[in-house]
Amino acid sequence: MQAAKAMVVTGASSGIGEACALRLDQEGFRVFAGVRKESDGRTLQERASDRLAPLHLDVADPAAIDQAVQAVAAAVGDAGLAGLVNNAGITAPGPLEYLPTAALRSVLDVNVVGHVAVTQAFLPLLHAGRGRIVFMSSLAGRVASPLSGAYAASKFALEALADVWRMELESSGLSISVVEPGTVATPIWGKSMAASDEVLNRVPPEGRSRYEHISAGMRAWAERSTRGGVPMGVVTSAVLHALTAQRPRTRYAVGRGSRLFLLLRFAPDRARDRLLLRLFA
Repeated sequence: MQAAKAMVVTGASSGIGEACALRLDQEGFRVFAGVRKESDGRTLQERASDRLAPLHLDVADPAAIDQAVQAVAAAVGDAGLAGLVNNAGITAPGPLEYLPTAALRSVLDVNVVGHVAVTQAFLPLLHAGRGRIVFMSSLAGRVASPLSGAYAASKFALEALADVWRMELESSGLSISVVEPGTVATPIWGKSMAASDEVLNRVPPEGRSRYEHISAGMRAWAERSTRGGVPMGVVTSAVLHALTAQRPRTRYAVGRGSRLFLLLRFAPDRARDRLLLRLFA
């Protein structure tokens, strides 16, 4: 009997990463689900088969990455990895005028540098297994919105890195895909607005009055997204296609709002600004 192909999913404690890990497990893959807390790993195991194994992995910690690679290498041996889903990510919403630079560094460290470090570390196993790499981006990586400067910057960077890696690894036969969720029912909306409120609470009165209307619009958008976002299965299906299809796509824009946002890329800058500000008003 042939052993199940192995996949690594980062940021599998909740949200899209958790859904991807469980979906891949259901599809019969051996899944190493990256989590930072043992309790999150136990929760995942309770919902999965014995093919899923929690993997302690903090993408911003080089030592943790090295240990994770060693653990996976010992488990898969010469078969290597069939796939890596770079999903881990954080947000730091708020007006750039008042966003702490430490918060910006954290977002870039996790959402950009962390994905590079993890991919570099697992590439030998991916080469061995002729695997595929999926980067979890966002429509914010194609069109930036107010109060999302740090997050959008990280996703724009991730899109560029995926393009570069796709060209550099083409001769190795490794497939690189980017998944760009739009409005998807995920806990990230509530977390983002809570973080945004925390930043705005530290903003001086004159700054608060400058950004209150945008913040209120973003909050309304987040609430609509929570209620009306497409099911998580739409995203996991895109990830599964990228990892298994004979001809995987380079990009998968999924979720409500994806067509609108992609069209906005081609609008004149100031027209796009006005449309986005109206959208979030």
